Amino acid sequence: MKAPRVTLEQWRVLQSVVDRGGFAQAAEALHKSQSSISYTVAKLQEQLGYPLLIIEGRKAKLTERGEVLLRRSRHLLKEAVDLEELAHTLGQGWEPELELVVDQAFPTPALLRALQAFEPQSRGTQVQLKESVLSGGEEALRKGRPDLVLSGIVPKGYLADPIVEVEMIAVAASTHVLHKEADPINNERLSRELQIVIRDSASETSVDAGWLGTDRRWTVSSVQSALEIVTSGIGFAWLPKADLEYALQSGKLKKLPLISGSERNFHMYAIFGKGERTGPATRLLVELLQAECNACPKRSSV
Repeated sequence: MKAPRVTLEQWRVLQSVVDRGGFAQAAEALHKSQSSISYTVAKLQEQLGYPLLIIEGRKAKLTERGEVLLRRSRHLLKEAVDLEELAHTLGQGWEPELELVVDQAFPTPALLRALQAFEPQSRGTQVQLKESVLSGGEEALRKGRPDLVLSGIVPKGYLADPIVEVEMIAVAASTHVLHKEADPINNERLSRELQIVIRDSASETSVDAGWLGTDRRWTVSSVQSALEIVTSGIGFAWLPKADLEYALQSGKLKKLPLISGSERNFHMYAIFGKGERTGPATRLLVELLQAECNACPKRSSV
């Protein structure tokens, strides 16, 4: 077998120069000197026999050949990282750390019960829990390598199991003016009131959960913030039923009597960020989550 002349490190340096926009920025990101970065790229181009980069102003731009090779190199580096992770998993047998990304609409009680059951069986696995909203889970998969993502959006190419149906309910404080309406509320009437909208946590998207499309809205970053604001008497919102139990039972919040759309339901999935390399700790957690979600109360009238 012919040995490669170009190393993975050379491709990694080239990627950083392109992604960061220049040699100085790549040097800072990789904690190397700028001369080292320049030499690595120059050596790479010399070994290949043609230029991969051209300098326009202060930025380095790929040639057509460079664009083709950079795309292939990204796959190559990803495969190398995957191979190392697989070797580590096989060697350890049990993940030392589990990165879990959870959409805030996931039923909190079920999540907490599953984590409580997981801890004594975890063999010391450290859980890194991150919260997301809407396409934030998809972005986490695209930008990193989380072990498990609980989200309603399954990106193409990922293994996923349906785990729970989430019910969102349109609610407002019991003192809100909407509850004084004699007839069921239509969208035109609803749009005249302030809506509390949960912002997508992904940095590269701008999707809002359940927004009617009117200018009368406040945007918040979490389900908890939306719940607190609506409970205080400000605006209305669609919020996860699992997080509304106390507020509804105590009478602080009431379901809005809409003509249609007062309930919105969607499936949440357990998405395996590492596919077939998923470790035993992650699989155990999914089993526990599934069991707790199956024990959740089924849909009922509010």
